[in-house]
Amino acid sequence: MKINHATTNLLAAVLLIFMLALGFFSVLGDSTTMDELAHIPAGYSYIVQKDMRLNPEHPPLLKDLAGLAVLIGSKITGTKINFPGQDPSWQKNINAQWDFGAKFLYQSDNDPDKIVLWARLPMLLIMLLLGLYVFKWCREIYGNKAGLIALFFYSFSPTFLAHSRLVTTDVGAAAAFFIALYYFVRWLKKQNLTNLIFAGVALGLAFLTKFSLILIIPLFSFLTLIWILAKNWPKGKPALLKSALKSFVWLALIGVIAMALVWPVYLYHTWNYPPDKQRADTEFILDSYGNRLLAEPVVWAASQPLLRPYGQFFLGVLMVIQRAVGGNTTYFLGEVSNLGWPSYFPIVFLLKVPLALLALMLISLACSIYQINRPFFKKSFRWLKENFSQFALASLFILYWTTTLRSNLNIGVRHILPTFPVLYILVSGQIAKLLNKKDSILKPLVTLVLIWYGLGTIMVYPFFLTYFNELAGGPENGYKYVTDSNLDWGQDLKRLVQYAQDNNIQSIYLDYFGGDSPAYRFGGKYQYWWGERNPKELPEDAWLAVSATFLQGGRGVTAAGFNQTTGFYDWLNSYQPVAVIGNSIFVYHIRK
Repeated sequence: MKINHATTNLLAAVLLIFMLALGFFSVLGDSTTMDELAHIPAGYSYIVQKDMRLNPEHPPLLKDLAGLAVLIGSKITGTKINFPGQDPSWQKNINAQWDFGAKFLYQSDNDPDKIVLWARLPMLLIMLLLGLYVFKWCREIYGNKAGLIALFFYSFSPTFLAHSRLVTTDVGAAAAFFIALYYFVRWLKKQNLTNLIFAGVALGLAFLTKFSLILIIPLFSFLTLIWILAKNWPKGKPALLKSALKSFVWLALIGVIAMALVWPVYLYHTWNYPPDKQRADTEFILDSYGNRLLAEPVVWAASQPLLRPYGQFFLGVLMVIQRAVGGNTTYFLGEVSNLGWPSYFPIVFLLKVPLALLALMLISLACSIYQINRPFFKKSFRWLKENFSQFALASLFILYWTTTLRSNLNIGVRHILPTFPVLYILVSGQIAKLLNKKDSILKPLVTLVLIWYGLGTIMVYPFFLTYFNELAGGPENGYKYVTDSNLDWGQDLKRLVQYAQDNNIQSIYLDYFGGDSPAYRFGGKYQYWWGERNPKELPEDAWLAVSATFLQGGRGVTAAGFNQTTGFYDWLNSYQPVAVIGNSIFVYHIRK
């Protein structure tokens, strides 16, 4: 059955509104997550202070939106927000984002719940924007039905629903990468000034969203070369050279537009950042950076009046490169390491993506292979020209996965989010073809799998962050495989407080991983606990709560080449948790 444009648009609007409702209402009970502790106060400081001394390892755009929403929300409600500008975390310390975040949210007589909620609202709008472009591009390539299927995959994605509600860079980066690629492909196909400007602005916004998106540069260069070959191959060498010269000159102009957009944005963010402090901070942060040929120019630029914005921008780029190489200590399949695992992202992908989507991926892959015949290889450049959007999307997928697999920074499926929309579109194109065939034996099966996909996401509401598919045994078993932002980011602290109240717990020991404040939430009932503390220090009849990230990190074994104390929570193996809050905080009643 064919669907007309009006009906398609109506159904797309319904899907996006439903996704918005799921995202908004599910986040209301969440505590401040780990990265939000740094991002939200930093974003507010950018808006009111014009000073980007905090959190320079991420570009400011998304944090600006969060900070602006906080400012507007406070004005509308008449809520006073106290800025701890005299605190050492702002005045003296270098990039003391975590200390300042705690001071701003929980120790300055502010209302953290209002601030965090206001800051999260623009993230939901970015979620809708990305969904709109997923629908738009898929419909342009494959038609109305495929566009709706792709939007269905996106709207019911537990991973996007989990991270779209939070003030982090992951969904924004996925949106920026995807939209920048959309406008770049549109420019390649029709190289006029209007499309060039759109492509340049989209690229600049991507640079202002997340530094890992510098992968766009080699991707765009590669796609330009392939497009030139596909379009001009039969015309001979002179035509190829002429087209290449023109296209790469225009490509350079796109880069110029993008970097021209970066400068005024960073100028605002360094306007009140004292030049001496900016240089001193930059020098200190890059002191351990190995490649001095890259580090020294950035340090020099930090004190040059016209170049200070670019100095701050490239400081962030180098910080991200350094962190990707250094890794982050985490738990994976019983091991603890900061060196990364080659199998990390493939396995996490297989466990965190709905099994229904994995099944549809296999079906669509089989259909794609079946459609390939020998003439395809003889007419490859013609096929590229006719299917260049699909080729561009597949190229993004391959490049991003290849780069991510080489990174030591293994802390969450969120780091490969930019590749998810690619899958939604490419799979939807094949699934729509199957559904359009009246005599297809797979049509009923595909319909059932789509229903399974949607129901699986709804059933995990509101704990989208903890979603694991049937291969992992569901959300309640996810902690056995991976932790950190795949499962436990501190989102359940307020739910733990409610549990303590409901069970009349007067004192609770807590080893908490997250961005919220146990002292603020529990008051005098909170007792600080840490993993290597001797369990004999617990009093009789004690209550102990441990975040899954710390619990598994304290029960895993060290991977080869990594030296760190582990096993300090093995003693808890003899106890069964009396409750698991939101699948992420384990509560024990220790009776000796």
